[in-house]
Amino acid sequence: MGRFEVRVVGGILLIAAGILFLLQNLGILGGGLALLWALLFGTGGAVFLYVFLTDRAAWWWAVIPGFALLSIGAIIALDQLAPRIGGSWGGVLVLGSIALAFWVIYLTNRENWWAVIPGGVLLTTALITGLSSAFEGVEMGGVFLMGLGLTFGLLSLIRTPEGRMKWALIPAAVLLIIGLLITAATVSLLNYLWPVALILVGLYVIARILVPQRGE
Repeated sequence: MGRFEVRVVGGILLIAAGILFLLQNLGILGGGLALLWALLFGTGGAVFLYVFLTDRAAWWWAVIPGFALLSIGAIIALDQLAPRIGGSWGGVLVLGSIALAFWVIYLTNRENWWAVIPGGVLLTTALITGLSSAFEGVEMGGVFLMGLGLTFGLLSLIRTPEGRMKWALIPAAVLLIIGLLITAATVSLLNYLWPVALILVGLYVIARILVPQRGE
């Protein structure tokens, strides 16, 4: 799909949005208007995804609004068809969808390693949002930091033309340790986590000595 076709489709979607706003202000269609909004957002998302698939190298960014618009359309539909689910898991759906978009960007082109960072952060945020809804009053700060630590840990395993990004191990270790401490203090599991942490560190040190490292 060329730039001209993209602009035409974008113009059509804007016209449709304007018509829906007009119908909403006039009080026409009532409850059915929400489903039309859901359809409009879903169509917009599908168009962006189609643009992405036509040329994934040039239009890689289109997958982000594509998944975002699809998730918004899904939330609007859920609010009408299943209000309990839409109200509780709407934020999780949007954040998870945008996180998925960044992972698709990375998996499509491994040179876009930077997409792992926002993908991991958004996925962690979606997890925290879901857990906060399921376990109200539970401190999730430690879980958030551990999610960020795992994201940087994964980043350190990615190979680039310049080699592995070993620098990412430093923030990964710091975030994981702080996250474990906060989580342990919150759920009173410090006496159990310290021994496990020491065992894991010991196993890692032994593995580094016994297993030959590539490129070293």
